[in-house]
Amino acid sequence: MHLDLALALGVLVAADAVPPDRLRGTALLGELALDGRLRPVLGVLPCLLAARDAGMVRAVVPRAALAEAALVDGIEAFGADSLGDVLDWASGNRLLHRHDGAQEEARAVAAPELADVLGQHDARRALEIAAAGGHHLLMVGPPGTGKTMLAQRVVGLLPALDRAEALQLAAIRSVAGRLGDSGALSTCAPFVAPHHSASTAALLGGGSGVARPGAVSLAHRGVLFLDECPHWPASVLDGLRTPLEEGEVRLSRADGTVRYPARFQLVLAANPCPCAPPIDRDCTCRPDVRRRYMSRLSGPLLDRVDLRVAMEPVTALRVTEQRGEDTATVRRRVLDARAAAVARWSEHGWRCNAEVPGPALRTRFPLPARVIAPLEARLRAGDLSARGADRALRVAWTLSDLAGSERPDRGLVDAALYFRERGAA
Repeated sequence: MHLDLALALGVLVAADAVPPDRLRGTALLGELALDGRLRPVLGVLPCLLAARDAGMVRAVVPRAALAEAALVDGIEAFGADSLGDVLDWASGNRLLHRHDGAQEEARAVAAPELADVLGQHDARRALEIAAAGGHHLLMVGPPGTGKTMLAQRVVGLLPALDRAEALQLAAIRSVAGRLGDSGALSTCAPFVAPHHSASTAALLGGGSGVARPGAVSLAHRGVLFLDECPHWPASVLDGLRTPLEEGEVRLSRADGTVRYPARFQLVLAANPCPCAPPIDRDCTCRPDVRRRYMSRLSGPLLDRVDLRVAMEPVTALRVTEQRGEDTATVRRRVLDARAAAVARWSEHGWRCNAEVPGPALRTRFPLPARVIAPLEARLRAGDLSARGADRALRVAWTLSDLAGSERPDRGLVDAALYFRERGAA
């Protein structure tokens, strides 16, 4: 479908029906209807980015995709309604449509206000740490304690996307058919929250024909929120393990493998048991039922979650409780911590603490033995895996950045372990 227009022009050039001069260095994209009209296709943006990198200087696309094509700098985009229009243009007998106006940025949507969440000191702190370091987060608590509210507020703490990141995200949305018609480029970090009934293809990508990106790729450089995570099929959740580690997802087909970026922050929310009463002492579930419920989250998946927090019951909150810090105040600390991490890691190609490989943490930036003693003790006791120790170390570096210190001390390592081990106990 993408190459209908190119194939038609190629045949006509070979038959000497169209002069080839204006087609040199021109990318041709579009599906041809039986009456010669040009229909829009998915993935115009990534196709033109690749065409530009290959040396193309012009592009002819369906008129409906012209705003999308105009997002690509360095390539002259034209829009056509039909094959006849393109033939007339190639023969020098008419002009094609051009995008009118400068490229726009999508209007930023105000993020929900963090100060609206009352209480939940540990959860708010975990949210700040997650945003500052790019860490994954699990919140466990009964319904109505603010798990979804907090998850929706993470993106308000994250830095804006730069142009390259925004273009990459727009290219993913283009392939998925989610870009829209405005041609505006959004610099807001995405928030994607699929329902627990979503299929493996909807979450990870796939589908019939060309493999389309799933929720993990649509959440690239943003937040993937899985509510009621024990209700997700274990096979679907375990499919997250590779993108969580590698920042990309690979979808295999008979004719090859498609790779989509998937560097997201995972935020999980769960009730502590199936009955989920407002107060834990009112739970009617047997202990084995509670264990079975939470065991739907596999050990390897939980091992990749850096922060775990138990939500306070609503009855423990005081109506007169003082309003917490607002989004702008917390975001300033997050951005300062991110800047400190960039200054430390950028020469190595990493942008936040969550991206730093464990061996690099241990060899290039080693901490004194007395500082990492709590990690060593848990490793010896078998209470912590090597991966878990690396992730706790990354959180300790994030806590250090938030505190404005040069490197973590033992207290920050203990705090990192608290959020990993006892926060959801």
